[in-house]
Order: sequence, then structure tokens, then C-alpha cells
Amino acid sequence: MKGLDFRKKRKKPSQRPRRKPGSSKLKFEDKRQKLHFERRHIVINAKAVVIWAVEILILCMAAVFLVLAFGERVSVAGDSMNPVLKNGDIVLINRLAYGIKSPSRGDVVAFRPNGDEDAHYQIKRIVGLPGETVQITDGSVYIDGEQVTDHVYVTGIDYAGLAEEPLELGKDEYFVMGDNASASDDSRTPEIGNVSRDDIYGKVWFEAGFGDNFGFVSD
Repeated sequence: MKGLDFRKKRKKPSQRPRRKPGSSKLKFEDKRQKLHFERRHIVINAKAVVIWAVEILILCMAAVFLVLAFGERVSVAGDSMNPVLKNGDIVLINRLAYGIKSPSRGDVVAFRPNGDEDAHYQIKRIVGLPGETVQITDGSVYIDGEQVTDHVYVTGIDYAGLAEEPLELGKDEYFVMGDNASASDDSRTPEIGNVSRDDIYGKVWFEAGFGDNFGFVSD
């Protein structure tokens, strides 16, 4: 048949719509979880803070008081109190003891001779009390004419010194000696003599040097 064209016509590829410039950006969804911080209001209890501060202050004051009252440290110079205390031992002083009661015979006390603030503290034991008469005869201590052995830890005294004759103590005076009398300068010597109550710093109650004598000091 003339004029008929049986050839297959090629289909023209469909034309995709052109994208506008700038419209080809890829979009990604952000799936990360966002952190949310809760705002809390801190309420300060002024009363509780004041109570806490007062408690801390009281504890500090109590600590200072205990140290000053019972923990004053004094070093022992010499061996006059040997064997109870030795040269270099560190002792603690109870400064409140004699605010409650008077010093007793046998107490180990710390004092400055004649109240000399520049002098090192002396550590001795009380032998004679105010109003008593002390005398050293034949190496022994006599109080008001009677030999005393209780709370007196020294015997065989070679040097009587000021106590060679009866020595009467005043109303606030004490006669002190070192347990190791041969190595002790004490109330027998003019340089020290009788010790006034006002010159007694306190009672020696503990040896804190962690040496052989560590522990309580015996009366």
C-alpha cells in the first residue's frame, strides 16, 4: 500500500522537568536528642547557716581552751627529776588544777624562780606547804619536827642548804625539791628559795615526749 510507513517510531524520552538552580540540596533530619537542663532554685536557710557557724565557733573555742588549759608544753631541763622525768622530756601542764584547789604535797609543778619571766621553767616536786616548818636533818625531810616520807621521793640528801635550820614557810609559799636531790637546784638554794603560789605556772600531769617516761606523771 503506497504511502504507508510501517517503521516503528521511536518514542522520544520523556523529558524530566528541570530543577531550578539551588533546589538540589539534600536535607537530613537531625535525630539527635537535645539536652534539657532543669533549672532548680537553691534555697539557703539562713537560720541553719547561722547555727552551723556558731557550732564551728564553739568547737574552735573549746579546742583552744583545752590546749591552753591542759596541753601547754614545757621541756624538762636537767636531770633533777630523774628517774620520773629526764632531761629533754616534754611535759604537759594543767593550768586549771590550782584554780580549783591548792597545790598538794607530792605534786610536780612548773614554775619560774622568783617570777623571772626570762627564766626557763623549773620542774620540781612540792615538799613543804604554806605555814609549815621544813628542815632537812641526817639526809631526811622533817615537817613541823616530824619526818615525812609520804609523797616525798627523795632520801639520802647530802646538801640541806637553807633547810639546814628550821625554815618556816609563808602563807603562800611552797618548798620544792627535785627527786634527784644531788643534781637539783631547788628551795634549798638561795637562787630559788621558797616558791610563791603566784609563780607556780601549773601542775605537770603528762609526759608527752614518747620516750621511756611517756605517760602520766606520778604524784
